[in-house]
Amino acid sequence: MQTAGTSLKQRALRRLVRQAHRPRGIVGWAVGWMFAHRLSNRQRNVWAVSLLDVQPTDRVLEIGFGPGIAIAEFAGRATRGHVFGIDHSQVMVRQATRRNAAAVRAHRVHLTHASVEQLPRFGDPLDAILAVNSVGFWPEPVERLRELRRLLRPAGRIALVSQPRSPGATRDTTARAAQELQDMLTRAGFTHLRVETLELDPPVACVLADNPSGMPV
Repeated sequence: MQTAGTSLKQRALRRLVRQAHRPRGIVGWAVGWMFAHRLSNRQRNVWAVSLLDVQPTDRVLEIGFGPGIAIAEFAGRATRGHVFGIDHSQVMVRQATRRNAAAVRAHRVHLTHASVEQLPRFGDPLDAILAVNSVGFWPEPVERLRELRRLLRPAGRIALVSQPRSPGATRDTTARAAQELQDMLTRAGFTHLRVETLELDPPVACVLADNPSGMPV
């Protein structure tokens, strides 16, 4: 039998999950602050950026940048390039803009309130794309990945990161998530897939892939 206390906890958990998906209002701001200061989140984002081997003149995009931790890492590497980010939470756009204020003022970082199914224009082809714990929320993710592939230059890189946050998540949960990401990337036409793992609790999987040269999208 469900107790009143259990019901309240479940409602609170559902509200937190909704806020993690699209932070709003004061609670959303607090969720963003927590994401920015949680050590495992920072480790995960810094690690994912390092795997993309961003060069000083690269043009990179993050889908769902949250409080802007990975954006700051990109900006520190693409010092003569451009860092783009989209997020469907206005709260996260404001937080990430404040965190990266100097690079935004220098027109090296460009953050937009937008969703993955309605991508803005980014001008020239991109060198790299990152998405951390967001693909599971995308409508028709394979089609979204095909659209992202069109934005990449030939041999451009993509990294999809998953750290399962469901109760009781284990190494096996992470492995299943990584396999799902690999399957979607393959269906979207990406090649040279590889999986890297960061030993957190639960482990983090990063699936990297390339946009093949000379092949139609």
